[in-house]
Amino acid sequence: MFPTIIEIAPFILFGFKLGPFALHTYGLFVAAGFLLGIAWSMREARARGLSPDTVSDLGFYIILGAILGARALYVLINPTYFWNNPQEILMFWKGGLVFSGGAIMATLFALAFLRIRKENPWLWMDVLAPGIGLGEAVGRIGCLAAGCCYGAVCDLPWAITFFDPESLAPLHVPLHPTQLYHSLAGLICFAVTLVLKSKTQGTGQLMGIFLALFGTFRFVIELFRADYRGDFGPISVTQIIALCGVGLGLFIIQHRRGHVR
Repeated sequence: MFPTIIEIAPFILFGFKLGPFALHTYGLFVAAGFLLGIAWSMREARARGLSPDTVSDLGFYIILGAILGARALYVLINPTYFWNNPQEILMFWKGGLVFSGGAIMATLFALAFLRIRKENPWLWMDVLAPGIGLGEAVGRIGCLAAGCCYGAVCDLPWAITFFDPESLAPLHVPLHPTQLYHSLAGLICFAVTLVLKSKTQGTGQLMGIFLALFGTFRFVIELFRADYRGDFGPISVTQIIALCGVGLGLFIIQHRRGHVR
C-alpha cells in the first residue's frame, strides 16, 4: 500500500492554531480558489478588450452567491443534522459546501449584476468559464483537508486514509480520493476551455462546453463518493444537478452557434 497523503503532510492539510487564532486549511484553499478564479477571469477580460474592473466588481457577488448557494444546498441535503445543530449552519469554514449549489446561486447573482450593468451576459460567461475550472481545482484541496466530499472504501494504490479525529471523513479506512478527482476534473475543464476558446463559433459556447464537460465529470465522480448528497431514486441530488448542467451546456453550444453578441 502506498503511503497516504494524510500520513505524509498532516500539517499542510489540517492547518494550525496560534493562541486564539486558527487557520483552517479548508477555508484557506477555498478562498485561494475563488481569488485565483477571479484573477484569471480578469486576465481573460483584458485579452478580450473588456474592463477587468467589471470582473472585480462581479467577483464580490459571485463569491457571495457561491458561498450562500453551496452552504444552502449542503444544509438542505442534511436537514436532520442541522435541525439538531442549528448553530453550525453558518460554520462553512469547517467544511460543507456543495459546488453545484454554489454554481447555481453564483450564476443567478452574476446574471442579475450583468443585467443591472447592461453588459452582454454571453460574452462574460466565456470570460468566466476557465476561471471557474481553475477555482474548482484549487478549492477542492480544501475539501481534502477537511475530509468532506469523501469517497467510498477502496483498495487502490492511490487510496487515502484519514486519521485526524476532526476530519469529516471515516477514519482508518482507505478511501477513494474523490476530492482529488474533483480537483483534477476542474483542472481538465480549465485546460480544455483555454484550448477551445479560440475555436468556438459564438459567444456563450465556451461556457456551454464547460457545463457539459464539468457536469459529466461530476456525475461520474459521484459514483465513487460515500458522503450523503441527497437521494433522488437510485441517484443523488447532485447527480440530477450535474445532468441538468450537461443538458444546459449542450443546449447553449447549439443555440449560440454563430452568435457573435
